[in-house]
Amino acid sequence: MKLPFLLAPLAAGLLASPMQAQPTTALPAGVTQATSVEGITEYRLANGLRVLLFPDQSKPTATVNITYLVGSRHEGYGESGMAHLLEHMVFKGSTKHPNVPQELTEHGASPNGTTWYDRTNYFETFAATDENLKWALDLEADRMVNSFIAKKDLDTEFSVVRNEFESGENSPVRVLMDRVLSTAYLWHNYGKSTIGSREDIERVPIDNLKAFYQKYYQPDNAVLLVAGKIDPTQTLGLIKQYFGGIPKPARQLQPTYTVEPTQDGERSVTLRRPGDTQGLAVAYHVPAAAHPDYPATDVLVEVLTNEPSGRLYKALVESKKAAAAWGFTPGLHDAGFAYFYADVRQNRSLDSARTVMLTTFDEVVKRPPTAEEVDRARTKLLKNVELMFQNSENLGLSLSEYIASGDWRLVYLYRDALRRVSPADVQRVATAYFKPSNRTVGLFQPDNKPERSLIPATPDVLALVKDYKGEAAVAAGEAFDVAPANIDTRTKRGQEKNGLKYAYLSKQNRANAVNAELKVRYGSSATLQNKTVLAGLTASMLERGTKTRSYAQIRDAFDKAKAQVYFYGGGQITTAAIQTDKEHLPAVLDVAFDCLRNPTFPAQEFEKLKQERLAQLEAQQQEPQALAFNRAERLANPYPAGHIFQMLSFDEEIAELKKLTVEDVRQFYKTFYGAQNATLAVVGTFDEKAVQQRVSKQLASWKAATPYTRVPLMAFETKAQQESIQTNDKANALYVTMLKMPLRDDNPDYAPVFLANYVLGDGFLNSRLATRIRQKEGVSYGVGSQVYADDNDPMGGYYSYAIYNPDNSSRLEQAYKEELERFIKEGVTAEELKAAKSAALQNYQVQRAQDRYLASTWAQYLAKPEGRTFQYNAELEKQLAALTPEQVNAAIRKYFSYDRLVQVKAGDFARSAKAK
Repeated sequence: MKLPFLLAPLAAGLLASPMQAQPTTALPAGVTQATSVEGITEYRLANGLRVLLFPDQSKPTATVNITYLVGSRHEGYGESGMAHLLEHMVFKGSTKHPNVPQELTEHGASPNGTTWYDRTNYFETFAATDENLKWALDLEADRMVNSFIAKKDLDTEFSVVRNEFESGENSPVRVLMDRVLSTAYLWHNYGKSTIGSREDIERVPIDNLKAFYQKYYQPDNAVLLVAGKIDPTQTLGLIKQYFGGIPKPARQLQPTYTVEPTQDGERSVTLRRPGDTQGLAVAYHVPAAAHPDYPATDVLVEVLTNEPSGRLYKALVESKKAAAAWGFTPGLHDAGFAYFYADVRQNRSLDSARTVMLTTFDEVVKRPPTAEEVDRARTKLLKNVELMFQNSENLGLSLSEYIASGDWRLVYLYRDALRRVSPADVQRVATAYFKPSNRTVGLFQPDNKPERSLIPATPDVLALVKDYKGEAAVAAGEAFDVAPANIDTRTKRGQEKNGLKYAYLSKQNRANAVNAELKVRYGSSATLQNKTVLAGLTASMLERGTKTRSYAQIRDAFDKAKAQVYFYGGGQITTAAIQTDKEHLPAVLDVAFDCLRNPTFPAQEFEKLKQERLAQLEAQQQEPQALAFNRAERLANPYPAGHIFQMLSFDEEIAELKKLTVEDVRQFYKTFYGAQNATLAVVGTFDEKAVQQRVSKQLASWKAATPYTRVPLMAFETKAQQESIQTNDKANALYVTMLKMPLRDDNPDYAPVFLANYVLGDGFLNSRLATRIRQKEGVSYGVGSQVYADDNDPMGGYYSYAIYNPDNSSRLEQAYKEELERFIKEGVTAEELKAAKSAALQNYQVQRAQDRYLASTWAQYLAKPEGRTFQYNAELEKQLAALTPEQVNAAIRKYFSYDRLVQVKAGDFARSAKAK
């Protein structure tokens, strides 16, 4: 249940094509069809419930997502945070589903709930079976009107939400945004954070919360979406069965009517808190998502913030006045905002950065965006949601934002309008809204002739979308069987003359989507000595310029090809990850291979990246979460100084980074990069011949100057250690534990250890740790644990974490100790094991339905000397299914121990002790 923070607006990008006839679906009595657009059909129930069906046979998964039109915009005096608190309470159970977390785990669902300004939504993605679909629909129908909303649950959950509030208080970036928006808005609730005030969270009466629930959680205020591998006729019948009996409420919901007055002068706010990086933020009032000016405003924001071509990026980052700059303008139901932020390092002038940022905004009117800038921005925005339309799971969840803005069909209107945005449109909205008197950042200055921005009212959305037909739905995918045996059968594997290994899994995907991953392996323990930071920096520099393309040209090429491409690395591996479609894959590979084969490592780009990394590291130096995990890792894995796998402290990493030069990066590349030990996997819809030709031509002769020898992981025995890190003025603390286990992932003990931890801390909200620490004690919003095992060396481990208020430190640590010791002493029950098996096996199936996972896994499996295949997955799942409680409990006693834990906590414990 995460609170959206920086939720970027969605933009669609489907190619125009003739309309296709929509399939005919038999309708149950009392269900009417309202409209159908590009594969999504809307139906209505007599009680007012709106239903969207989005069949997609290409994946063996389904998603149920219900959106309630209630968010922080609807909260009254004393109700701040009530919508979000209610989101938590709905997970506490209902009449027919008293233990929601347990059921989510048993059905192997990937669930969540989110709340924002205009809406609350709940969703579950699961293996597409009749049983799972019936369960999910029954769950959401029962939660709609029969959730307990009990006082005993509120007594613990309010402190969990308060802890979530406190975790946000740790971030100066987050808090500054809250302060800027609360200053920009005088009356409208968009000026109040969705999570609410600490006081309202703590004091809300249970009767008030129930009344809020009964008012808004009703069928006439909800939109139910079911997407994925479904039969529309059968699904409508089930929806009628589970939701049709809920009566339409007699109450009439009144629309919110608060309108923010026109801002009449610049406003300012100053935040003073501990931190190592300065921040600068600016907000402007802009129209609602449904207004015709919104697409052009979105383009304007992208023109300003694009990396590396945006005007703010060039003015602030390239000049080194700031380490990073970004911005966004969310699509909201009422008149919203455009928000911009820049990281400014301590040794840089904040006043100078502010002057440059404001000058850049003012000059966009005097120096209008060029056709090239607008085309680049429009291309990127259209690309982002064209990729979204490839995935029925993501599209289903993303539609919640458009539903909240007024209607789900706004996504298509936005897309169509975005295609028509011209430089003149962008200049017009810049002139209308980016006025000094309409922004919140600086000091007040008298003005006898003020210029003010009149923000237009939200249009009549129903009139906008009435009779809209849209375009043809994107290409459908095949019903792909994700069984390990079928994956192995469908995958073609081979090897190039230089040693590069590849795996091609060709299948017909929705919208011809394709994912690829290339892993380049290099170096040895001796040759990589003292090069930990350099290895990661070299990988990040690959896309910053080649012999024929600049950084900007590379990013533009990927955007025009509707591709997401990432280069990252560290240790002995650099990875290039690609997501695009069949049509554009050859062009994307050409650019990606160019980055790998012909990087020039421009000195100017190196300095910009170095400053960005330094700012990121400096920002971590007072963050409890970063400090605790870093220290725990260093205690649990004390690699010797200079080892390629050594975990450096933030101070050590900053010192190493400052010493590096662009020549170091160039020499590292020249010494280590080549494809002798590389692995490439391509999964999805693609022309295998075209891919193979490019691989053979551009990678088959690429060899590194020095040989690769895999560096084995070192074996460390965990010794009990406890450390406490003081972080001043941080409202939220983090507790971390680690324990090493001598396990490889094919060890017979791995399966029982994995399932044991699923019960202990890897379930949703019903794990042992979550049930005790979050549900019962109410002292942590986020608590859990994981186990892992390497695929080469017998080196595995266990770690756990919990966020909490420093005042609750002793309660949390005592509860954790008691639960872990009880777990070791008593083991798991047959019922717990059965639920864990069901969840784990279904989760694996859902995982294999993701092409990105398949590509990444093949790229890893190909490197194994024995040539591992997905037969390993089949054997592991067979082991999991056959496990008995006795086997799992024996593994618990063998590997788990409270007395050997590394324990690290970070937070403002001094303030807590002083208060006590």
